[in-house]
Amino acid sequence: MEKGVKRISISLPSEVYRELDNLVKARGFTNRSQAVSEMINASLIEHYKQRGTEMMAGTITLFYDESKPNLLQQLASIERDYIDEVISSQHILLEEEHTMEVLLVQGPARRLKMIADKLITCKGVKSGRLVMMSLLLPPIHPFPDKVKK
Repeated sequence: MEKGVKRISISLPSEVYRELDNLVKARGFTNRSQAVSEMINASLIEHYKQRGTEMMAGTITLFYDESKPNLLQQLASIERDYIDEVISSQHILLEEEHTMEVLLVQGPARRLKMIADKLITCKGVKSGRLVMMSLLLPPIHPFPDKVKK
């Protein structure tokens, strides 16, 4: 993979240029290039998600009412069914028997979306969201062909 910075030039309508400067200030970017780079990265991630075959890493964040009958068992069952993609999870106890669960996931984008949809649509889940990135976690264990003998 080629490293370094490449320079491009773009032309923007005056109003878009002003709005870009406002965005840079409001979000605390150090310059326009940093803001544009972040926007391009976000667009690429959306593109990869649509293709569905790209390997992605991400999080699935769920907010749910743990008092709902069988909900915890249903969520755990789904997570076990996709043990290759679900790397870890963390449960944070909230008020009034509610829980926030954050799952670290990695796999093909389409599969991660399917897993998130299965979890989010369980009765008792108040809301959920999948966030993905094209950068991957390093392998936890080496691939079999790279194992030292």
